[in-house]
Amino acid sequence: MTDTIELLETIGKSAVLRHAPTEELMRELERADASDALKAAAKAGDGSLLGEEFGYKTMRVVDSHAPCREEEDVPEREPAKEDPSRRPHPDQSESAHF
Repeated sequence: MTDTIELLETIGKSAVLRHAPTEELMRELERADASDALKAAAKAGDGSLLGEEFGYKTMRVVDSHAPCREEEDVPEREPAKEDPSRRPHPDQSESAHF
C-alpha cells in the first residue's frame, strides 16, 4: 500500500489529478494501491473519512469569551488624564496656524 500522505501530495501538485473526474481518480488510486480510506474519501468527496487512518482525535472547544486566568488578576487601568498644559489657551483660536 502506498503512503496516503504521499498520494495526497501528488494529487495536490497535479492539476490533472486534482480536477479529474471521480472515476478517473479512482482508477489512479487503484493503480497506486491507495488505502481503502483514501479511496472511500475520494469516491465520497469527503476528506473526513481519512480521520481514522490519520489518528482522528476529538478536540475540546474552549470558550473564547471566557477571561484568561491572567486577565482576571490584572486590575483595570484608569483612563489617562488630560494634561492641562496641552490645552489651547482660551485667547487662542483652535484654528490658528503659526
